[in-house]
Amino acid sequence: MISNLSHIGKNTVIGEGVHIDPFTMIHENVEIGEGTWIGSNVTIFPGARIGKNCKIFPGAVIAAIPQDLKFQGEDSTVEIGDNTTIRECVTISRGTLDKRNTKIGNNCLLMAYVHIAHDCFVGDSVIIANSVQVAGHVNIDDWAIIGGSSAIHQFVKVGMHAMISGGSLVRKDVPPFTKAAREPLSYAGVNSLGLRRRGFSSEAISHIQEVYRYLFLNSMNNSRALEEIEINLPATKERDEIVNFIRSSERGVMKGYIS
Repeated sequence: MISNLSHIGKNTVIGEGVHIDPFTMIHENVEIGEGTWIGSNVTIFPGARIGKNCKIFPGAVIAAIPQDLKFQGEDSTVEIGDNTTIRECVTISRGTLDKRNTKIGNNCLLMAYVHIAHDCFVGDSVIIANSVQVAGHVNIDDWAIIGGSSAIHQFVKVGMHAMISGGSLVRKDVPPFTKAAREPLSYAGVNSLGLRRRGFSSEAISHIQEVYRYLFLNSMNNSRALEEIEINLPATKERDEIVNFIRSSERGVMKGYIS
């Protein structure tokens, strides 16, 4: 059901079973997948591509032009995957010339007052808690959890299954499978509880912990630690994910453990 008190722009494609409450503004060149619910007072600008069975709560603003002075009006988009929930007053900016796209994956939860800036990539099953501010060009991989009121610096990468404590200032990359806390942000162990909930075996978790002992609990720089890991620890998908993440980091990774 689409309220006649909402505005639907030209060239907008709306799937079957979409529900749009009153006083919502949907501009032209928007696509909304079947079964999606959109609350009142939502604004969806041109370039939004919203998946199936999403829930978008009142006050959200999707695909507004980026808050980037380099933006020159180029065509760009925001993509939101299936089954994603966007709570009250979330703002998601569309891309710039860099990627021309901001992307949110499937089965995500963006809690109230989250901001996702231009050219960000958020993977599947990510939870971003209230009032988190994500600057431009940030990558957040699958199953990551970002604690409330955290701020993530531009170009930072957050690895899969990582968990960042509330109120964190995230200036460096956060490797996969870790917990991050303290100020400055530091390694606080492996996210073992989250991994168990997602079906990782005890052996796999122990192996991940051993990788991070080399990286953060020994007196070696990252290059030497990675060499030792590849020599001494068996190759697994998790080991290689960590090694590749560290090697490809451009901002550097967060600090090691501080007792």
